[in-house]
Amino acid sequence: MAILSIQSHVVYGYAGNTAAVFPLQRRGYEVWAVNTVEFSNHTGYGAWKGSILGAQLAQDLVSGLEDRGVLANCTAVLSGYMGDADVGDAVMAALQTVRCYNPEALYCCDPVMGDVGRGFYVKPGIPAIFKEKILPRADIITPNQFELEALTGIDVSTDAGIRQAVDQIHSRGPKVVLVTSFRESDESTGMLVSNGKELYRIQTDKLAFPTVIAGSGDLTAAVFLSHYLESGDIVAAVEHTASSVFSIMKATFDAGSRELRIIHSQQELISPSISFMAAHF
Repeated sequence: MAILSIQSHVVYGYAGNTAAVFPLQRRGYEVWAVNTVEFSNHTGYGAWKGSILGAQLAQDLVSGLEDRGVLANCTAVLSGYMGDADVGDAVMAALQTVRCYNPEALYCCDPVMGDVGRGFYVKPGIPAIFKEKILPRADIITPNQFELEALTGIDVSTDAGIRQAVDQIHSRGPKVVLVTSFRESDESTGMLVSNGKELYRIQTDKLAFPTVIAGSGDLTAAVFLSHYLESGDIVAAVEHTASSVFSIMKATFDAGSRELRIIHSQQELISPSISFMAAHF
């Protein structure tokens, strides 16, 4: 099975495809990586060099895969940071092409737009692309808390608001909603996952990183997709995902690193040293 991953790429550190490709490979998947940007490092440093690669290159690369006759082997499409709104159209075109050869291919969208405390950090046209074009075609969507509010316009500071926002997302198309990071309190954070019938929560300790750690959402979306493809069970998938991601985050925190310790902690992707259980929300 292969996964087509259309995301950003950084030379140094872990974000976008550099945070997603190796974890997927370590978990046994072939990955076809299409990079939407090529940056020296993630933007959390405040300065970087590189270029947005644009929609045409993404389209050309997928067309090349079609020429090789391999798209029937694509079991899922994963998308993340786009760099430019036109890349959203390229992702939709890629999905349509893949589904011509494998109608059962899943589409997992990580709607990268911003975060709590940082606000939006993408170009102005990108949120509209997510809401109007991409969301209705996604099978799985993996917003963080900020992005959940941005997609729905609903305040999610209450339990009722959370349920209303998740229900609205389901009503617009996605079968599975995974909220990749949700602030429970000053001491804890967590994940929420829903299949439209049941909503589950996992709570973990909050790690007090002194600087922004990029790539955790990209890592979470990739690991969740891999587990969901194997089991089709949102509870098992989110439990394994939360356990692996928190274990890697803790290793990162303990090392005092500003970059995810994905390579050093790769065994956490297979057998996490810390385990979490989901509970009904």
